[in-house]
Amino acid sequence: MNLDQWIGLIVLVISLYILWQIKEVILLIFAAVVLATTLNRLAKRFQRSGIKRGFAVLLSVGIFFAIVIGFFWLIVPPFADQFQELTKQFPRGLERFDSWLEEVKIRVPTPLLPYIPDINSLIEQAQPWINRVLGSSFAFVSGSLEVLLKILLVMVLTGMFLAEPQAYRKVFVRLFPSFYRRRVDGILDQCEMSLEGWVTGALIAMFVVGLMSVLGLWALSVPAALALGVLAGFLNLIPNLGPTLSVIPAMAIAFSPDAPWRSLAVLILYFFIQQAESNFITPIVMAHQVSLLPAVTLIAQLFFLNFFGFLGLFLALPLTVVGRIWLEEVLVIDVLDKWIHQSKIDTKLVFISDEMQKNESEELLDDAQESQVIDDNLKKGH
Repeated sequence: MNLDQWIGLIVLVISLYILWQIKEVILLIFAAVVLATTLNRLAKRFQRSGIKRGFAVLLSVGIFFAIVIGFFWLIVPPFADQFQELTKQFPRGLERFDSWLEEVKIRVPTPLLPYIPDINSLIEQAQPWINRVLGSSFAFVSGSLEVLLKILLVMVLTGMFLAEPQAYRKVFVRLFPSFYRRRVDGILDQCEMSLEGWVTGALIAMFVVGLMSVLGLWALSVPAALALGVLAGFLNLIPNLGPTLSVIPAMAIAFSPDAPWRSLAVLILYFFIQQAESNFITPIVMAHQVSLLPAVTLIAQLFFLNFFGFLGLFLALPLTVVGRIWLEEVLVIDVLDKWIHQSKIDTKLVFISDEMQKNESEELLDDAQESQVIDDNLKKGH
């Protein structure tokens, strides 16, 4: 390698290191791009109806904030009331459980009494786990300010991107060589359409999962069924992990000393909803909207979770959608397909060259034979 190649390699390594150090900022910027792209596509739909650009953007942003405010308005008040009621019911449940254990001790044989747990021993055994949960809660509260700042950053960037999307798009396109800029512009169009398809598919899956959860919880007479269903639909944005997280508050609210079976019924309900979502709803919807295979979706979630944490898991699907388009268009179509085509051309050129050499050899042989015949005739005539 010469000096220029070494310098290029060093610059590449340094660039990759810098990108890795700011990977969280890049993910936040990508989240803002996804949100801005979605709102921009919605604004364009309003513009087709004859609404001016400025008002269409304001209308799209207003719809977005109305959905966010409505979500918290549906979720927070019922959850606060139900969890307050849960704090009252939980000690009663412990008392009933203790009395049930006492009845069991009376009926079982004496040799089995040491194996029956006591409520106080159970609380002592659960104390480390409770302390760990409380420590995680305090850590969550202390990190809430950081989360709010990140959300604020995403919102500000979204507003900037949405105000002048073409200007930022031109800046991105100019990062590529001039002969490739038109191609990059076309790839960005495909990314916009695919992101719109992903958002549509995600909304459909959210609605179906939320509706199934609301109906199931309402049939089980679980309090705050609407709020729990909306939460289950929202957490469905995080495939595989989201439905698991949504079952925890549902089981907690369904807990009642008078009907302890209801929590188990909620667990069974959410299990069947998760199976229907992972095996039927999401694969069918996503395959129709963005052509993502289920295995590719799961592998992408594991990859982004391990490398980028929870934020990477949350953005795994849109990152996969965009990454698939860039790999297919740039690597496969623009490099590998042309590479195969060029190799075929080279093979044909080699074949033509061999044929030409073969024809030239045959012509030289014919000329030599003719010269030999002429020489033989001249000798006979002499």
